Amino acid sequence: MKNLFILFAVCISYLSYSQQYLHQVLILNEGYFDFSLNQTVVPPTIGSYDPISEIYTTLDTLTNSRFASDMIIEGDFVYVAADNILYKYDINTMNIVTTQNISGIRNLAVWNDKIAVSRGDYDNTTFAPILFNSYLQFYNTSDLSFYSELDTITGPKWSTQNMIVENDNLYITINNAFEFGNEKGIVGVVDMTSLSYINEIDLGPDGKNPDNLLIRGNKLYTVNNKDWSGASISEIDLTSSNSTTTNISLVSTGCGTSCLKDDKIIYQISQDTELYEWDLLTAPNAGSPLGFSQNFYELAVNNLDGYIYASSTDFFSYGTINIYDQNNNFVKSFNTSITPGKIIFDTRNTSVSINEINPLIGKENTIYDLNGKQINSIKNTTNGVYILNGKKVFIKR
Repeated sequence: MKNLFILFAVCISYLSYSQQYLHQVLILNEGYFDFSLNQTVVPPTIGSYDPISEIYTTLDTLTNSRFASDMIIEGDFVYVAADNILYKYDINTMNIVTTQNISGIRNLAVWNDKIAVSRGDYDNTTFAPILFNSYLQFYNTSDLSFYSELDTITGPKWSTQNMIVENDNLYITINNAFEFGNEKGIVGVVDMTSLSYINEIDLGPDGKNPDNLLIRGNKLYTVNNKDWSGASISEIDLTSSNSTTTNISLVSTGCGTSCLKDDKIIYQISQDTELYEWDLLTAPNAGSPLGFSQNFYELAVNNLDGYIYASSTDFFSYGTINIYDQNNNFVKSFNTSITPGKIIFDTRNTSVSINEINPLIGKENTIYDLNGKQINSIKNTTNGVYILNGKKVFIKR
């Protein structure tokens, strides 16, 4: 038996080892809806990418939806906002548990047993904004039944989008993005314990049209498209509710093309082929280029390893996702359906028993890390959990 390594399982009882690993990457493909013909050409789909086998699989086709806008994981369930329908899936089988019709549904956030829904829409024929009596509603996560809402007197007065829950408060971007020329730059605050609207944070004239909402420590960040003539980033101190906005470009960032990686906001200017990083600590007037040469639609970071997943599409014929490592080097790519939008990471805990490990001790076999990257040799591993011959093992050097 080789003496280069010892494999064993550890925990408090010394019988198992637990660690998070990437089980699958879920992709919400927005499909292709021809607004001029008012018909669906390619319906939205939900797909899964297995980082071990590197196989992409279509899990469900949302035939009753024109497009899709958001997807989140909460516990054992996946919630999807698609056109005017809220879907709830079992995360292990991806079978639909239940659905709820919600006009203008856009983004989702879960707090305890409630799911918050932001709303906004426009008429397909006139492209005029559709007015709702509520731009923020709440539903029960168990059966997606309606629970309550904030009307336009006691809550947001214009269309809403991204949301984050922090310390029992719901933060929601109010951009009025469906009324061109009248964009807003506000972050609303809801006390989730009482479902009361307690504050609005004005991002200032350069903070209009917040597209993305991110959180780092005790600060929120919004990436703003202003009136589509430029882009900015706003920082909100959650302790004081004070906001500071920095202009970063004379061109907008598009929709969804930004994400948070450590202390940097990664973003792309609309129609550009470069990615930029904006340092949260120094707040520069422009981001630093990262050396990319491709136009992307959606960006997401797997926090387990710092890998960037970046989607590309022409919105009617193809969808592709590229994967880049923590040093921004290209790793691999895979094809999806049309317009791959929201990308989320299904991370799970693994426990390795000592009975699984003993038969594998001393063998040089195909080995992967828990994000699907192949390791050339066990000699190249460090302490941690790996996939060896299809089994999860803990390797101690």
